[in-house]
Amino acid sequence: MKRALVFGSTGFVGSRLLRELLDRPEYQSVAAVARRDPGLRHPKLETLLGGLDTLPDLCPRLDCDEVFIALGTTRKHTPDRAAYYRIDHDYPVAAARMALERGARSVFLVSAVGADPGSRTFYLRTKGEMERDIRALGFDRTHIFRPSMILGDRPERRPLERILGRLWAGLDPLLRGALDRYRGTSGPDIARAMAAAAGLPGERVAVYHWREMQALLA
Repeated sequence: MKRALVFGSTGFVGSRLLRELLDRPEYQSVAAVARRDPGLRHPKLETLLGGLDTLPDLCPRLDCDEVFIALGTTRKHTPDRAAYYRIDHDYPVAAARMALERGARSVFLVSAVGADPGSRTFYLRTKGEMERDIRALGFDRTHIFRPSMILGDRPERRPLERILGRLWAGLDPLLRGALDRYRGTSGPDIARAMAAAAGLPGERVAVYHWREMQALLA
C-alpha cells in the first residue's frame, strides 16, 4: 500500500490523474496540494490548500512514497515571463524537493515534447530546466511524460486550442516513425499512463513520448 502526493490536481491532466490514483487499490492515501478545493470527496483523499509560497507550512503533511507533478500555466494566463517561470519551473522543483525530504522515492512529472534546457524557445527551455533540476534531486525513479498536443474538452473556453486539436487529429496519421512523438494525446490518457508507470517496475530515469505512453495503455 502506497501513499501518493499530487501537485496540480485541479488542472486538465492533474484532475484526471487524481481520480485515477484514488481508484487504484494499491494506494492507501492520496494527498492533493491545490490553490483551490477540487470539489472531490473520497475516503482516501486529503486536500491541502496552498501553493509555492505556503509549501514550507504544508511540509509536515507531505509524507508520501510517490509524488506526481502536473503543474503548469499558459502565456495567456501568465504573460509575464518571470511569473511564468516561477509556476512552470520553480514550483515543480520545490514540490519535488520537499516531497523527497518527506520520503518520496519516485517522481512522475508532466513536461512537454521538445523540452531542452538549451532551447532558444522560452517555453521549451523552461520545461527542460525543470526536468534537469528535478533529475538532479536524485529520486530512485524519475519518470518524465512529454506529451505534444494535449487533447480533450476543457471547462474553460479555449477556441484556438479547439481549432488546433481538430487540425492535430487530421495530422496524426501522418506522424510516423520518429515523428510520432508529436501525435496528440488526451488528458485522461496521460493520467492513465502516469498511474500505470507507477505500478510497474521501471528504470531510474525514463522519458515517455506518445509511443511509450501508448505502450503503457495497451
